[in-house]
Parts: sequence; structure tokens; C-alpha cells
Amino acid sequence: MSQDRQIRVVVPPAIPMVTLLGTGDQVLRAIEKAFPKLTIHVRGNEFTLAGDDSVDLVAGLIDELIELAEGGTPLTPDVVRRAIGMLTSARPQRPTDVLSTSIISNRGRTIRPKTIGQKEYVDAIDANTITFGIGPAGTGKTYLAMAKAVAALQNKQVNRIILSRPAVEAGEKLGYLPGSLADKVDPYLRPLYDALHDMVDPDAFTRLMEAGTIEVAPLAFLRGRSLNDAFIILDEAQNTTSEQMKMFLTRLGFGSKMVVTGDMTQTDLPGGTKSGLRVIQDILVGVDDVEFVRLTSSDVVRHRLVSDIIDAYTRWDTSPFRSAIAGRNEYSRDSRERGDNRDSRPSYDNGEGRDNRERRIRHREERHGEAERVETEQ
Repeated sequence: MSQDRQIRVVVPPAIPMVTLLGTGDQVLRAIEKAFPKLTIHVRGNEFTLAGDDSVDLVAGLIDELIELAEGGTPLTPDVVRRAIGMLTSARPQRPTDVLSTSIISNRGRTIRPKTIGQKEYVDAIDANTITFGIGPAGTGKTYLAMAKAVAALQNKQVNRIILSRPAVEAGEKLGYLPGSLADKVDPYLRPLYDALHDMVDPDAFTRLMEAGTIEVAPLAFLRGRSLNDAFIILDEAQNTTSEQMKMFLTRLGFGSKMVVTGDMTQTDLPGGTKSGLRVIQDILVGVDDVEFVRLTSSDVVRHRLVSDIIDAYTRWDTSPFRSAIAGRNEYSRDSRERGDNRDSRPSYDNGEGRDNRERRIRHREERHGEAERVETEQ
């Protein structure tokens, strides 16, 4: 493998070098960190790359960054990291095709897909009437779906947006919440409100909510309705039962589009209840105009550690240690249900432990007998 290859990349004069290099050369530093065996020199509007065969990859990366900058995409170390991931993935794809896709802009902020999986998800929403986005936390399932819904409303493709969630407690009992019915269900729907505030101006948000153009409602409130000319999103669908999922999907009316999102690893349904999101993946196999998009930890767009945490949990779920612990917990639960007492459980004491217990019992009996004799004499 050659170690002295050299390539020059010339930046068009129309692009300021500060835009390409980033504030404080942070973009350049990100490239250097990703390819430590490469020597990168910048002079004027020209990059000189020297080193091993990775010079071709870096030259292609810089060409992609130039094109992104021409299109107005801000360049950051995160963009560099994601672009490298796209160019080196098992399914290489041009970063320009992914990162330059704009869904909606609001208050100077543009929402766009940031990974190959997210781009496939957004394209599936465009191409199908019903789209399922399934994947771990932080992959943008709900956020991108809501951005597509707001864009559809602004482009007059639909007349209203309906956002829904099942009202299921996430592992802890909240008890009887105070207030009106709206106050009781509001905590479950708060994440949807938060995302909407990022995409719609506050004044417009209040006006659209009051007019019913944007509706946020618990899943149970949709029963019996036919939803026409609407963009409908069901979030946290892993917490639906099979019956609830059927009820939701059959609300689809003319001119409407549905997006269902969920994370099968975070189900809060009572024990033994099968998730409607899991069942529907088998029921709708091969049905036209319905697509399932599965996102992975590589599509996480939160803190880098979130992706690492998801991968760690995946390894734990498939490890033999988890099975062993689950077996012990199952035995303990079965014992409690049978009403077994302490003595009926398997004993791991050695003979010395049993002898000590017997001596303590005899000692208590002797003291008790002595106390009775003293009381009799008195």
C-alpha cells in the first residue's frame, strides 16, 4: 500500500474558506482527527492531501462538503462525522443527497434528515399512505414525522394535523392526577407539544390549536372517528394493544396520511400484553402502500453516548448473564405466588451454618427455661 500519494483539491472561489474550514478550523480539525495518518495542508483555496490510500476518500469527502456549503448547509464537526459514516458504510451514499434535503424551516432553523436511515424514513413517508417508523430512542422518528406533517399543512396537502399517543405510564404509578380531563392527559402528550413549538411560531401555534387545525389527543379519543384530509401521527405505538392498533389504522379517511412510530425495546404495557406494534408487523406484510422503516443506533442524533447506550443494552439483551438473572427472578416470583416460606427455598448453607442455628435455638430455649424457674421460685 503506497504511503506517498498526494492529491490536491481546489475550492471554488465563490465559497469562502472560513465556511469550509469552520469556525476556528473546527471542520478541518474533525477531518484530521478522523484520518490521523493523513497529512492535510491548506493554502489559499487549495487542499493538499498526502498519505495512504485514504487520500481518495478524504478528497471525495471534501468535494461533498464543498457541495453542501454551496447549497447553504452549515458545516460542523457533526456533519463531517456523519458524512464520513455515509461514505464508508456498507451501503455508501452521497452525503449531499441526505444532508441537503430540507423538510421545513422555521425561525432560521432548518429541519432535515441527518442519516441514511432518516432519509429513507422521510422518503417512505412521501411515497406511502401509511408508514411505520420503528427504532430506538433518539433516531428522530416522531420529530421528522411531525416536520413532514407541518410541511404538508403549509403546502395545503392536508387540512389538519392530528397527533396521538396512548396514555400509558412509563413504569411508575402516577396515581389520580388532579384537574380536568385535559390536565390529566397533558403530561402524556407534552413531548408532542414541545416538538410542535420548534416548528411553528408561538402565535400561529395557539391559533391553529384553537381552530382545531392541529389536534393533540390521547389514542382513546379517536375511536369512532373518520379522519379525512389529515396528517395523522401515532407516537409511542409500542404501548398500544393489538385492538388499539386496529382501531387507529381504521380511522384512515380519504386524502389522509398516517405515520406510526415506536420503540419495541421500551414497552410499558402490563406483563403478558402483546404490543400492537409488534403484531402489526406480521399482519401487514405485503400490503401495498404501507411501509416499515427500521432505524438503528447508527441513526441516533442525540448525544454520542445515546448510541453507545443503545448498543450496550442490545448486547445485554442477548447475553447469557441476562438469561441467568431472568431465570432466578422467575423462580423467586413463582415461589411467592405459591406462598412458599423461607424454609422451603433451596438452602445454600453448609453444615457449619446449620449447626450455628441449632446452637442459637438451644441457647434461647435454655434461657427461657431458666427464666420460668426463677419466676416459680419467687
